[in-house]
This record gives sequence, structure tokens and C-alpha cells, in this order.
Amino acid sequence: MGQLVIVSNRVAIPEKNAKARAGGLEVAVQAALKRKSGIWFGWSGKVATQTKIATQQVVHDKITYITLDLSKEDHQEYYNGFTNRVLWPILHYRIDLAEFSRRDLSGYLRVNDHFARELHEVLGPDDLIWVHDYHLMPLAKALRERGHKNRIGFFLHIPCPPPEMLTALPNHERLIPSLCEYDLVGFQTGDDAFNFSRYLTRECGLHSHDFNFMVADRTIRIDVFPVGIETAAFAHLAERSVRLPFVQRVIRSLNGRALIIGVDRLDYSKGIPQRLSAFELFLQTQPDWRSKVTYLQIAPKSRTEIPEYADMEQEIGSAAGRINGAFGEADWTPIRYVNRSYGHTTLAGLYRAARVGLVTPLRDGMNLVAKEYVASQNPDDPGVLVLSRFAGAAHECKAALLVNPYDPDSVAAAIGQALSMPLVERRERHEALFRVLSHNNVQQWADRFLTALEREPTPLSRLEQMLSVEP
Repeated sequence: MGQLVIVSNRVAIPEKNAKARAGGLEVAVQAALKRKSGIWFGWSGKVATQTKIATQQVVHDKITYITLDLSKEDHQEYYNGFTNRVLWPILHYRIDLAEFSRRDLSGYLRVNDHFARELHEVLGPDDLIWVHDYHLMPLAKALRERGHKNRIGFFLHIPCPPPEMLTALPNHERLIPSLCEYDLVGFQTGDDAFNFSRYLTRECGLHSHDFNFMVADRTIRIDVFPVGIETAAFAHLAERSVRLPFVQRVIRSLNGRALIIGVDRLDYSKGIPQRLSAFELFLQTQPDWRSKVTYLQIAPKSRTEIPEYADMEQEIGSAAGRINGAFGEADWTPIRYVNRSYGHTTLAGLYRAARVGLVTPLRDGMNLVAKEYVASQNPDDPGVLVLSRFAGAAHECKAALLVNPYDPDSVAAAIGQALSMPLVERRERHEALFRVLSHNNVQQWADRFLTALEREPTPLSRLEQMLSVEP
């Protein structure tokens, strides 16, 4: 067997004297490459100014990082255009926000073909290829067209909506079926996998046998691999980080008040305006908690060049100001709203200090903040996770307080329940959550996916193929 080749939209090359980063895709990729040395390939994050687009290669800790820049046109059409203004909203069930143009679709396909052309130069016949996320759905097709017969897997980190929404994507019949060129297509939840399988059955006329789909002489496997975190390591990090000077200053500034924390990238899928409305309702309906609790919302800006995100930033800032004006006192500000990012070390300490973790996205593939909050808690005196039922994490975190983020009454009630919850119940819930997260950490997630990808499918007999066809 050859080397492992990981392909993602962005590649994080380790920098000298830089603090180790952790989180999301980077942790997942590092976990996979611990198992099997190889290549991490993708966009450098830079937009080239020169005509010739160069490819860079760096070797660090037995991992070869290969990155390429994007031209200004490619960046606009592939990244700002099709991935962020079409795929992102549709895959998050927001068809109303999608803005399709054929030019952007052409740019998306062109960049995927460019990735395949550069990969073609470094791939060996036995290399195992793992492609990540919605930016690169047609990559396997572009590689197959160049003659590559490698085992290629794809993992979607964000939700997969039902076919009724996927078919709202213009030219869906050109794009979504290209996933059939992968040998293994992985999803965060069973709902996501089921939605994709329904699309293949309804739109492509394919039929499955135990989630194996036959396409010509190939078998495509669909399976579920919920992403985990480094649970034990994050718990140890939080135990140390709560003593950091900055975290201690935040704790002292609370003056004994309970802390509610929310940490989200500034994105409409995260449900921050709805969350603020629920917190406002909590203050209205449970006035005894006024001046006794502080809600810290950390929301780093993202995709600022897209108008919808700038509008959302203004909406959230206005809502936070209005609530503070209505309920605040000279010695108490109900909401602390911060538009900047903090490192995982600092966040781990803040999570541990918070009595309530408020994680209420309108739709999320997984949401690792929920898992990090649980891992950060002091098991002797843990906080309570309030979690949207529409986050992928809800499938594992059943001991959290699960809420409908569209229903401010239920979220407001859950905030009050979390703040008032007896210690015995808090411990029981935390123990159950921590046990689940420990059984599915990020290394086990990577191992499960790669083991499934390496495993050649058992060919279906002709009789099995016939029996698998639905009437």
C-alpha cells in the first residue's frame, strides 16, 4: 500500500515558533496522518498576484505539505462564489440565500480540475486518497478522468439535506452524482447518509444493498463517521487553562455571577440572532436571574466580503446593544459580545469556567464546540450543555438539554433549567456525555474511516444485485 494523501480546501502548514493549533479539520487531518505518513494537499489560502500560479512543497514531521495559490478569478468564482454562496446555504437548508451563477459553477469545476492536475503529478498507483468537504465534491471524477484507479474516499463535514433541497441546486445532476466516483462517502450522521442515499435512488436510479450502491462495475459505500475531538487531551488542557491570567481576570470580572458562553463563527447557520432573542426572553420571564448571570458570546467575523455576513454582523451587534440597554445596570452588562477569536487554550479555560454552554445552531454538521465544552468541565462541579437538536452533535450528546433553536421559549426555559440544575444531575449528565465522547475521539474517527476506505468491497452477486433493485 502506498502513502496517504489528504486533500482539503485549505492546508495549514506548521509555522516556526507558532503555538500548536487545534480544532476542526486540522485536528482531523493530523489524526489521520499520525496513523499513516503521507501528503496533505490543498489551497494555501493565498490569492496570487502574478500570472503563473506556483505550487509549493514543505516537509515537516514526516508530512509533505503541498499547497497552491488561487488566481483572483478562481478565488472569486470557486470560493466566494459557488462554495460560499451556493453550496454552503443549500447544504445548510437555506435555499433562500443561495445565489447561483453559471460562471461561479464553471470556476468551481475549474479549480477542482486544477487540483486534480496538480495531484496527478504526485500520486502513486497504490496511494490512498481522502478528500474533505463540499469544496471538492467533483475531485474524484477529475482524477478518474486522468486514469487514477486509487481507492478514494470523501467526507462531508457539513449537513447533507434531503433530495428535495439538493435538487434545488441548479445543475445538481452534473455535480451531486460526481460523488459516485468515490469508493467511500462518509457523513456526520445517519440522517445525512440517508438523505444522500435517497438522492441516489430517486435522481440517479441507483439501488442499494446495505448502503452499497452499484455503479457500472464499481461499488460505492455510504457510511456514518461522526467527527470526534481529542477528548482526554482537551480535558487536561482545560484543567490547566482555567488558571491562565486572562481567564482568571474574566472570572474575577464576573463578581460571582454565573457565566453562559457561546462560541461561534459569525455565520447565519449558527443561529446567534435567535439565541439572543431567547436570552432576552429568559431575562424577561425569569427576572430573578437578572444581575446574577452574564452571557459571553464570542463570534469571530468570517467571509466579510459577502454582503449577507456584513448585514448579519450589524443585526447581531444591534440586538446585543438593545438587550444590554433594556436590562443592564450601571454595575452589570447582561451580554458581552466579542468579534474576535481566541486560541483553544484560552477557550478551554473559559469553557471550564462557564456554568452553561449555549450551542444552538440552526443547522450544523457536527459542532465541535459542544464536545469541547463537555470535555472542558470539572467532573466534580460540571456545567450544563444546552444544545440544538439540529446539530450533528445532538445524535451523540443525548444527555445535554436538547432544544429547538427556532423556539425561543424552549431555549429560554433550558437556560433557566441549566442554571438551576442540582449538582447530582449535572454530574450524571456530564458523566454520560464524557463517556460517549471518550469512545469516539478524533483518532478513532480517522482510524474507522481509513479502515473502511482500505477495505475492498465484497462484490455483489448477480442475484444480490437483482434483489437490491426496488420495484
